[in-house]
Amino acid sequence: MIQALQSGKPQSLSLQMNDPLNSSLPVSNGELVKDLGDNVLHCVACGHLCKLRPGQRGVCLVRWNEDGVLKVPFGYTAGLQNDPIEKKPFFHALPGSRAMSFGMLGCDFKCAYCQNWFSSQTFRDPEASSRHSSATPESLCDTAEAAGSRTIVSTYNEPLITAEWGVAVFREARSRGLKTAFVSNGHGTPEVLNYLSPWIDFYKVDLKSFSEKNYRRLGGNLPSVLDTIKHLHTSGIWLEIVTLVIPGYNDSDSELNDIAQFIAKLSIDIPWHITAFHPDYKMQDRERTPPETLLRAWEIGHKAGLNYVYSGNLPGKVNENTYCPDCGLTLVERYGFQVIANRIIDSACPKCRCKIPGCWE
Repeated sequence: MIQALQSGKPQSLSLQMNDPLNSSLPVSNGELVKDLGDNVLHCVACGHLCKLRPGQRGVCLVRWNEDGVLKVPFGYTAGLQNDPIEKKPFFHALPGSRAMSFGMLGCDFKCAYCQNWFSSQTFRDPEASSRHSSATPESLCDTAEAAGSRTIVSTYNEPLITAEWGVAVFREARSRGLKTAFVSNGHGTPEVLNYLSPWIDFYKVDLKSFSEKNYRRLGGNLPSVLDTIKHLHTSGIWLEIVTLVIPGYNDSDSELNDIAQFIAKLSIDIPWHITAFHPDYKMQDRERTPPETLLRAWEIGHKAGLNYVYSGNLPGKVNENTYCPDCGLTLVERYGFQVIANRIIDSACPKCRCKIPGCWE
């Protein structure tokens, strides 16, 4: 039985279990839960599928069982920024427009190289931040409209574990004609994806590796991520995939080829972003990704048949442009997160009229 989200203002409950910050955050009752009887709950927000007895938290540490009721984050933001949508990165979604990005606290992964660890690892790392501000869907959308944003994006921490709050914001955004997006590790479940699908326009998945061993080290499992990608592709949500290419971790020809082949079997029109790593958080034992590695990954993607392979985090050094797969015309010129020129007309190449998948207008 799926529990209904509590209406009205979110409750403010003390986070005492496994909470090094001894902080207080707004919460509400969760929808993404199954009642197993005897006050035992099955959280279905992410691929961990935690079974929670009263007083127990999930792996994410932000969803917990309080006397047979699932409590979830609601009604706050721990980060708010108006970014180019290319920064997310989305290259086939309203190029050149702005995206209002909001995040919360916590994650179901524990990536050693996380670039947003200050908020994602709040409940695991005493050096992380607990700063947050109260918010409503209306206030976030007001901010987005005032800033000229065309899309509102749940990002920074892992949005699957705060899906109820994301949907509340997206309902309001849709009512105002704003587009909506998730930037996620993709460690999902059929239940959470069905819950989100009516409310999301764009979805970016970080396909971090093609190794189950590496995913277990991150705190997740590869099959859940691959199933999420497959589900998103068939759901009608615009999907783009990102792989942060890390020297000595996931940069072998065989692993990059496995990723490219997996994407190509779904669709050669799914954009694949291969981005450069820089030392961060707990992974500072290796150098930045050199341009030669991204060029090699780009060539592997094209050899697999992918029409749209993009290199990131090294502006001007590797390919960032969109080309027509039929005639080769440069359709969208980019430098970093800046769009220099966009020649796509009516979602098509102006020279040969080849349709270019994405959301261009």
